Amino acid sequence: MQAYLDVPSFFSAVYLVDLSPSLCEVARKRFVRLGWNVKIVCQDARTFRLEDHLEEPWNNRATASTTSFYLPNDVNPRCGADLITMSYSLSMIPDYYSVVDSITEFLSPMGVVGVVDFYVQSIVETAGRNYIGGSFNRHVNWLSRVIWRSWFDCDRVGLEGARRDYLEYRFGTLKSFDERNYLLGGIPYYIFLGTRRQLSSSPTDFLERVDASCTESPYLSPRQHRVEMSLAVESAGSAEIRSKAYQSAIVNLSSNLPLPSTFYQNHQRRIYYNDLLKKHTQFNNDYLYAFTWEDPRVDQRLLKISDDDTVLCLTSAGDNLLDYLVSANPKRIHAVDLNPNQNHLLELKIAAFQALPYADFWKMFGEGKYPSFRQVLLTKLSPYMTSQACQFWLSHSGRFTSSRGLYETGGSGHAIRLIRWLSWVSGISSELRRLCKAKTLNEQREIWPRIRRILMSRALHWAVIGTEWWVWKAAGVPPAQRQMILADHLDTENLNPLGRHLSDATGEAMWEYIVNTLEPVVRDTLVSEDNFYYLLTLKGSYSRR
Repeated sequence: MQAYLDVPSFFSAVYLVDLSPSLCEVARKRFVRLGWNVKIVCQDARTFRLEDHLEEPWNNRATASTTSFYLPNDVNPRCGADLITMSYSLSMIPDYYSVVDSITEFLSPMGVVGVVDFYVQSIVETAGRNYIGGSFNRHVNWLSRVIWRSWFDCDRVGLEGARRDYLEYRFGTLKSFDERNYLLGGIPYYIFLGTRRQLSSSPTDFLERVDASCTESPYLSPRQHRVEMSLAVESAGSAEIRSKAYQSAIVNLSSNLPLPSTFYQNHQRRIYYNDLLKKHTQFNNDYLYAFTWEDPRVDQRLLKISDDDTVLCLTSAGDNLLDYLVSANPKRIHAVDLNPNQNHLLELKIAAFQALPYADFWKMFGEGKYPSFRQVLLTKLSPYMTSQACQFWLSHSGRFTSSRGLYETGGSGHAIRLIRWLSWVSGISSELRRLCKAKTLNEQREIWPRIRRILMSRALHWAVIGTEWWVWKAAGVPPAQRQMILADHLDTENLNPLGRHLSDATGEAMWEYIVNTLEPVVRDTLVSEDNFYYLLTLKGSYSRR
């Protein structure tokens, strides 16, 4: 902790509680050597009460200088401990329920509890719960569960999932990460940051705030909104349209559960979703688009977005909607994507905008490489992100530290790697470099024919690019859109789909679609100066121009 803040000056008092006299003595000698005024209490954690060790009552202690709508006006936000930590200790306490309960009593309303400990847990244990900070990477396979439980049982260390479950039940989840210590054989451990469950003196007021921030139209309400609307009209004569965030909060409050973790974040941008649903897990915890292909300037020219508009758009890689935000400053933007990992990428970009200087932001997203990404994620970016997004990027931190970089990852990374491999095999690498440096359209058009013979050959499209897997996983064209392209091709060519093999027609349709997409790019836009997304595809990074 001292590496991130000056402990003696940051906290008005520090208390260390442990039942072991020998460990307390070790700690006492260490703090004497450091010159820290730490109060060491050798006591059972179940019976420790903070007020017994205070020099003055809580009511006389100074209040915080800032206020928050989470707290009633008559509550002292400094009444209690501001930070409580438990490092690999919860698993060693037999009667852990009473310890967790006691922590809730002397944690201040604005306080944070941090726990790091070993665990083993099955995904079955977390299924159906919507208040945890995310289930990604939480599952430990059966063999590992047996091995680690047997190993730690020898030292009377309990790894059962109920300890972590009760912690998440008693507190609102700020962050919840699952990691493995591979230096010690891959031991699973978790990091938990929580706060008090109560967000406001008036839950209704808080829910109305959240509902108002998430709802713009009936199309953003729950799936059964039409049925609920009809029932409301019949019973009350008027219908209320509620957001999914509101509905999920009602479910938890009515069941005496903490709210979903998204409600406790510093910046409540993300609406609750169940990350275990098949429609989300089909993406195998990965995004399709590391960058966006479409030019946002065309959207701006056609839509004429202004500061009075509310925008509803697909997230994709988040590039276009951030362009709308910077250039048009609309009143509100709703980003929607079936793949939650695309929203994780957007969260990372927004956090970097808020927390990093331009030089670091450029390294991360201009060049796609950032050697110290993990450290920056934990120390600077995580306060601006949801628990699920932090967990995702902790597990994928290597994407910024590898030699390939960010833009050769995800589904779109397959396209970039294929272009690089083909250019190396066919010997057109020099032509691609020349194309990326061309100063005029005429120069670019002269270079293009040889590159076109390789990248747009029918053999390549028949073998790879025209396949259903490539179109969906690499090009990011979903099956429904693929069918639209096929139908448009059949209609244009006046072909009968029943009279020929459908796969042949699909391959030709995709080849024609790609030709009609790429040809105007080379013919009408200067890649080196004006088409930064295609420049990224060819180079693997953006240009500062």
